[in-house]
Amino acid sequence: MTHASVILNPLREGLTMERAAEPCALVIFGAHGDLAKRKLIPALYALFVQGLLPHGFCVLGTSRTKMDDEQYRALMKESVLKYAPDIDVEEDAWARFASVLYYLPGDTGKQESFTELAKLLEELASRHGTGGNNVFYLSTPPSLYSPTVAHLAAAGLAVKRPGRAPWPRIVVEKPFGHDIGTAQSLNAELHEVLEEQQVFRIDHYLGKETVQNIMVLRFANSIFEPLWNRHYIDHVQITNAETLGVEDRATYYEEAGALRDMIQNHMLQLVSLVAMEPPISLESDAIRDERSKVLKSLRSIEKCAVNKFALRGQYGPGWILGQSVPGYRQEKGVSPESHTETFAALKLYIDNWRWADVPFYVRSGKRLARGITEIAISFRPAPHRLFAQQLAGAAEAGNPNVLVMQIQPDEGISLKFATKLPGPTTQLRWLSMDFRYSTAFGVRSPSAYERLLLDCLIGDASLFARSDQVETSWQFLKPVLETWQEIESVPSDYAAGSWGPQASHDLLAADGRAWRRL
Repeated sequence: MTHASVILNPLREGLTMERAAEPCALVIFGAHGDLAKRKLIPALYALFVQGLLPHGFCVLGTSRTKMDDEQYRALMKESVLKYAPDIDVEEDAWARFASVLYYLPGDTGKQESFTELAKLLEELASRHGTGGNNVFYLSTPPSLYSPTVAHLAAAGLAVKRPGRAPWPRIVVEKPFGHDIGTAQSLNAELHEVLEEQQVFRIDHYLGKETVQNIMVLRFANSIFEPLWNRHYIDHVQITNAETLGVEDRATYYEEAGALRDMIQNHMLQLVSLVAMEPPISLESDAIRDERSKVLKSLRSIEKCAVNKFALRGQYGPGWILGQSVPGYRQEKGVSPESHTETFAALKLYIDNWRWADVPFYVRSGKRLARGITEIAISFRPAPHRLFAQQLAGAAEAGNPNVLVMQIQPDEGISLKFATKLPGPTTQLRWLSMDFRYSTAFGVRSPSAYERLLLDCLIGDASLFARSDQVETSWQFLKPVLETWQEIESVPSDYAAGSWGPQASHDLLAADGRAWRRL
C-alpha cells in the first residue's frame, strides 16, 4: 500500500511557543463574502507572517461563486493588500501562504456539496498532514447555521467529541439568534451535533487588545483590584459610538436594531468582563463561569419600568465630518415609517456583593459625533473635599477620578487625577496619564480576528461566548424588546452628528450624573 507524501507546511518554521495549535484545516463557508475578504484572510495571513500558524495547516474556502484555486488566491491577495495595509505582502511570503490556500465551489443547500467537501478535506489531510482536524467557519447568514451543521453531520464531518479541546470545531458569527426563543433553538440544534466545547461563538470585541487587558489590569495590579467595588466606584459608563450609518446593511438592520446588533452581545460582554470576580485559573471555563455569573446577576427590568431603564433613538438628517448625511428613514432599503432604533441606552444594576447599587450606563449608536468605544470607571469623590475651593475654578470642576479603557480607535488606557499647578498659590487642575498601545510597545497591534482565530485553532474558548451567556443576555433584554415592539411610537429623534437623543442625557441627569465628554 502506498502512502501519499506529506508536504511540510512552512507556516511555523522556527517557532517555539507555549500556546501552539495542532495541525488542522480551516474551512471558510462564505469564502467570497465581505467578512472573509476584509477580516479572515488578512488575519490568517498576518498570523502566517508572524509564524503563528501550525505545521500541517491549510485553508479551504467555499461558496457558490465559480472559480478555481488560482483565481481565489489572486482575489484574496487583492483583499489583503486593500484591507490590511499595515501588513507587508512580500511575493515570496505570499507564494508560501497561497500554496496552502484552496477553493471549492459549492451550495450549502445541497448535501452533495458536503460530500465533495469531505473528499477534498481527506485529500488535503494527506497532502498537508492536518491529521483530519477541521475547523468550520460559518461566515454565512445566520439562517444557514443550522442546515450547514446538519449537512456537515450527514457527511461525517461534524461529530460529537467531548474533551478539553476536541475536534472538529464550528465557528459562528453573531447574531446568535434574534431573541431568547431563537437563541435556545439554535443552541439546541448545535448541541444535537456537537458538544459545547466544539462551538466557538465569535465576538470580535473580545479580541481587541484593550478588552483582553481588562483582566490583566485588574488582577495583575494590586493598586486597582482593592478599589474595584461599590465602596470606591461611583458608576461605570460603556460607550460605543459610530459615525457610520447603516450603509449597505439596511435589510439586516431593519430586523435587528441597535439593541440586538450591539448591546445584546458586544456591550453586555464588556459589562461581564469589567464586573466579573477573579477566576480560579486562566482555563477558559473558569473565566467564562465568572462572566456568566455577572450576566445572571443583572437586575431584571420589569416591562412596566422599561422607560426608566432603557431608551431608544433614531438618527435624522445632519452633518458628519462636515458632510451632510440623510436620516435613517431616508437610507436606501429602510422603510420611511421605520421604528427601528439606531441608538439604545440602558441603565443596569448588578445585584451581587461587589456591585450593589452601582449603576452601569451602556449606550450604542450610529451617526454620532465621533467614532469611539470606551469603558470609563468613575470613582467616588474623596470623602472630605479638602481642595474643593481650589478645584472650583478648574475645568470640569468636581469631576472624580476616572479610569478610561479606550477600545477603539486608539487602544489604550488613561487615568484622570488632580494635580497642583506650579506656582506660589495652590491651584489644582485635572490631568490624565495616557497609555497607547500604538506608541508604548513599538510593535503592530494585532487585529481582533488574529487573536480569535488563533485561539480557536488552539482550542482556547476564553474569549468566545458560551451558550448560557447568550441565552442569559437574551432573557435579560426580553422585556425591553417586547415593550418596544408593542409600543407604536417612533424612537426619539436625534440629529446625525450629535451625541444621541436628549432622553439619553436625561437618563443620567435623573441620577445627578452626565455622560463623559468624549
